[in-house]
Amino acid sequence: MNGSTGIARAGGAPGLVPAAALLALGLVGAAWMLGGYAMGFANSRATITVTGSAKKSIRADLAVWRGSFNAQSPRIEDAYADLEASAKRVKTYLAGRGFADTALVFSQVQTQTLFTRTANGMETGQIEGYRLVQTVEVRSKDVGRIETLAREATQLIRQGVRFESYPPEYLVTGLADLKVEMLAAATRDAKARAAEMAKNAGSSIGRLRAARMGVFQVTPSNSTMVTDYGINDTSALEKDITSVVSVSFEIR
Repeated sequence: MNGSTGIARAGGAPGLVPAAALLALGLVGAAWMLGGYAMGFANSRATITVTGSAKKSIRADLAVWRGSFNAQSPRIEDAYADLEASAKRVKTYLAGRGFADTALVFSQVQTQTLFTRTANGMETGQIEGYRLVQTVEVRSKDVGRIETLAREATQLIRQGVRFESYPPEYLVTGLADLKVEMLAAATRDAKARAAEMAKNAGSSIGRLRAARMGVFQVTPSNSTMVTDYGINDTSALEKDITSVVSVSFEIR
């Protein structure tokens, strides 16, 4: 009897180890499932997505103006001499309006060979003359003076200069910093919109879940132009900059 009892106890002890291991594995599995369920519940919380925007009127603080002049003659030497004379008149004219030589940028001379044409407009191989062209560029933070110059520079025609004035470009030098400011304002607008919508539904907003920045639109003042890739207008002195963001918040 004693021998058989001892064998039963010795054989029963190893059977407890697998049972304990299975119990432990079961507890771990249950904890993992509960944890996954909790995470899934947290991730499935309701969210609200709103679009925020900000708009600001700005004025260009840098202007770029360009003009071109040319000379034409049967002999290239004569055309070049005439072009040099025109360049001197242009420099004198601009100096008289307060633009120093250091503010002027003259391009290289472009040469165009002119050929005679037949009665029906076809070019022949016979050289008729040469046309030389040069451009001048002026950059200034005095945008008002540039604006006036663009309108009045064709007065050079009265001095015998074959001159053409182009519309100025109006630029905003601090645009990068301004974009950061506008992005922050658009985000605040989005948060305020989300909070108001949630409040009307008896809820409140929680943490930020996602945000997506839209393109910036720099347009002439009071313009309705909008593009998917953004606008950076250089034609207007007075401009509007608009920033748009799409933001998602948790609802609690």
